[in-house]
Amino acid sequence: MAEPETDPIFEGGSPRLPAAPPPEAAARERALAAALARFDDSRQGSAEPARPRRHRSLPRMFAMPRLRTALAATAVIAVASPFAWQLARERREDVGTAPQASLALPEAPSLPSRQQAPARSDAAEPARVPPPAPAPAPAPITPPAPMPPSGAGSRKAPSEQSSITLSQAFRFSGGSRFERPERAPSPPIRSRLSPDAASQSAEPGGRDVFPQAPQSGFRTVREAPVSTFAIDVDTASYGFVRASLARNVLPPADAVRPEELINYFPYDYPAPASAAEPFAVSASVFPSPWAEGRRILRIGVKGYALTPAARPKANLVFLVDTSGSMAAPNRLPLVKQSLAMLLTSLSADDRVAIVAYAGQAGTVLEPTPASEGGKILAAIEGLEAGGATAGGEGLRQAYALAARNRDPAAINRVMIATDGDFNVGITDRTELKGFVEREREKGIFLSVLGFGTGNLNDALMQALAQNGNGTAAHIDTLNEARKVLVEEASATLFPIAKDVKIQVEFNPARVAEYRLIGYETRALERADFENDRIDAGEVGSGQTATALYEIVPVGGPATMPPLRYGAAPAEGAGAAAPSGELAFVKIRYKQPAAAESRLIEVPVSGDAERSRFEEADADARFATAVAGFAEILRGGRWTGRFTLDDVLRLASAARGDDPFGYRADFLQLVRTAKTARAVAAAKP
Repeated sequence: MAEPETDPIFEGGSPRLPAAPPPEAAARERALAAALARFDDSRQGSAEPARPRRHRSLPRMFAMPRLRTALAATAVIAVASPFAWQLARERREDVGTAPQASLALPEAPSLPSRQQAPARSDAAEPARVPPPAPAPAPAPITPPAPMPPSGAGSRKAPSEQSSITLSQAFRFSGGSRFERPERAPSPPIRSRLSPDAASQSAEPGGRDVFPQAPQSGFRTVREAPVSTFAIDVDTASYGFVRASLARNVLPPADAVRPEELINYFPYDYPAPASAAEPFAVSASVFPSPWAEGRRILRIGVKGYALTPAARPKANLVFLVDTSGSMAAPNRLPLVKQSLAMLLTSLSADDRVAIVAYAGQAGTVLEPTPASEGGKILAAIEGLEAGGATAGGEGLRQAYALAARNRDPAAINRVMIATDGDFNVGITDRTELKGFVEREREKGIFLSVLGFGTGNLNDALMQALAQNGNGTAAHIDTLNEARKVLVEEASATLFPIAKDVKIQVEFNPARVAEYRLIGYETRALERADFENDRIDAGEVGSGQTATALYEIVPVGGPATMPPLRYGAAPAEGAGAAAPSGELAFVKIRYKQPAAAESRLIEVPVSGDAERSRFEEADADARFATAVAGFAEILRGGRWTGRFTLDDVLRLASAARGDDPFGYRADFLQLVRTAKTARAVAAAKP
């Protein structure tokens, strides 16, 4: 091998690429043959007894077979490199592109198998000894063209988008402390989850928890003439029923709360004249469609609708469950989109804060004006699912943040988005109920938004909502998020009354028995009606509430046999009631910031009675059809031979004005229930 000072590779004191010799195949073969011959000679007679490593001298180490093999392979590479470089340069010129970083070697001539195997095995380790000459530097690699962001093919130009996306807001807002560095742009929020995708996602099964309340039955008026319950405008049960049927599975009976299915729909009841008396009550009596001789008493309540000018400011704290159970597409991704929709319903001077919880809880966003929508959307976009569920600690921090920034002139509200699966920290339902009961005294309202099925803790969500001046909804699709947080935003965010209770006293001269359809989890004792310390339901701006009683008129087909000695009339029951009155309705409520209740009283006179079911107004008939559907899903204890086909017949005839398509969707829900399975199919 040439000395470094005379080798043209090292001229000028630094290595450079020599001029490539002519690529003659004969010269290449002669060089390879000579190198291999020297290798064979060095192998002959080299077998020696193995000696311990500590006795080998330095010169002896250089005689090791592996080192000789490496040197021989290095010589082959040194001889062949100019040829390989020339071939690579010619190929680059032919193709017209930059070469890759790897260096291609020319193919070696074929050798007998006895010599070829050891040569290839030993030559695989040349890196243990530096080569005598550095390899020529490869040509610079041209970087590939940048790939378009995910979803770019379907993304509209900024001027064509109807609203800002979460990813766009995240980029220009400066992010939040949950922001991940160098995060790739996301596709528009509307394209990541279609309205129906949530109901089609894979879900766990069999771990949902619901309140355990026995189904109410008939009571005799002589024994118990008064029925008392807290008003309920929650709709969570309807959302869960729909999510179950979307998977072609009938919901558990405990998941079906008839009052929440009935109150899912708005009704055209007479509105109150002023905010001074925020409720108007209407009643209707007509034959029951599933039991001959019984009748239905419909009590409808309409709340006062606040005008935009009279609407107070909103001071909101979003409490978002980011635990591992929220990773499914119809959970945290749907939460993000739902909260983004809610922002479109807020005024510029409303404020939003965000607390997230998984294994721990922390503030993601301090109270921020809704006018800074980009900053709020960026914080929402940065939320990611993972970890356990420290829901109790999350509640504590959310209420503390709301109390610290409480505005006496605003509606202060915590809005929790969760599947209710608390498993770290405070998990006992009774303890959590006590916590929210104490916190409601600070004037902070609560909204509970449930997501997902399969491990939904609906019982805990109901306990939080019912004991914290709150309401509950179940969001299973984007359409439901739009209904709850956009179309009904005023009712969801701005209460007109709290602790609303209803008490109905039946006239024993007209009514023998009655049963309240649903409201089992909202039942109150008779004495609770007068007690202002007893918590009850919340009603939002413009909301309607409906209660249905099934009654047996005096002389009608009683459900219970008479007592041997009879029952003496209850004190005062029916004594002063006009003979034409069927019942007497009382509503007790508090203004949102008040501590003392007010009372509204309305008699149910004979003018409200209709002799035929078809003569009842459309809203009454549709509500009855929904009640019948709920009763069938719960087992049909009192509906006899009334079927889902009967529900379809009644609801179709009473569909009426349906601007948002809610009643049309209900008809489809009933059709789905006709073919749904009793339980989910086992997963493989």
